[in-house]
Amino acid sequence: MSCIHYKFFSKLDYDTVTFSGFDISLCDLKCKIMRKEKLKAANCDLQISNAQTKEEYTEDALIPKNSLVIVKRIPAGGVKATSKTDVISRTEPVSRTSANGESSASNSLAQLSKTANLAEASASEEDKIKAMMIQSFREYDPVHPMKKPLATPPPSYVCFRCGKPGHYRKDCPRNGWIMC
Repeated sequence: MSCIHYKFFSKLDYDTVTFSGFDISLCDLKCKIMRKEKLKAANCDLQISNAQTKEEYTEDALIPKNSLVIVKRIPAGGVKATSKTDVISRTEPVSRTSANGESSASNSLAQLSKTANLAEASASEEDKIKAMMIQSFREYDPVHPMKKPLATPPPSYVCFRCGKPGHYRKDCPRNGWIMC
């Protein structure tokens, strides 16, 4: 029996997969590792590279017996690399100055974040997403996330104590009643 020694990137110890022959295809190795680690193919894929050379194996590669490989779990669709400039441009609003020197991006974003229906607003998708993020964090206190409740519940919320909409269970008028 031949074997390949593998370890996940975040682990310290190697595990072993056995097979017959002098080498194993990358697809077969992935299947054996996923079966041994009880991973589901629908949730993730495996990226496998040589432990000594750090070379990533491609789909048609044959991995020789007694090799040491490093395994990384990646999303099923693959990895989309982001650069530092992409992250900065998404988190910091772009400031465009108009002819009179006012910042139009911050004004339109402030207006857009007060809009109830962002789907039908006439703005770029990027501005709509930024406005949605501002709206979603408006009622969020990062220090005490559970200490700041919403004033009124959403229309779909029904009190679990009395079965009527319009208030949370902690504000129910039936609080203090003895239930028989």
